[in-house]
Amino acid sequence: MTKASEPDLQGWIEEGRRNIVDVADMLGVAPEIYTRDPMSLVPALQAYVSRAPLSEFEQSDWITLLSDLMSYVADYLIQKHGAQWQVADDPSVPRGYRYVVEATGRDGVTRRIDPADVVRKEFSSLPIEIPRMLASAELTLRLSAQFDDGE
Repeated sequence: MTKASEPDLQGWIEEGRRNIVDVADMLGVAPEIYTRDPMSLVPALQAYVSRAPLSEFEQSDWITLLSDLMSYVADYLIQKHGAQWQVADDPSVPRGYRYVVEATGRDGVTRRIDPADVVRKEFSSLPIEIPRMLASAELTLRLSAQFDDGE
């Protein structure tokens, strides 16, 4: 059985990377600074989401914000923790697969998360807190120095 569309993992990786470098640049963080240290974007991104008129957002605005934050979560995990994008079969979505980030935790177990799920979780507990969002992803993948087994 052929899927409606075959995954273009390399294209997805390049598009996400280009997107977050553009967002960093738009927020005043030079690409070379961001590329050296993904944490350099946290203050500017936090200021941006804190000022955004979320109550006035239309669906297209939420989609753009989701996409930008998803790109950041993924790129942060890739740069800081050596995570990698992967394609995961998912019959619950129309295209039959989703892109996920995979990393090996401090416990030696490889786990996957969908950065979109991390961002959606953050959207559900406004205000948006960039450090909390990154910490949530790290905890889920067991990448932080201390993690809660109950999480």
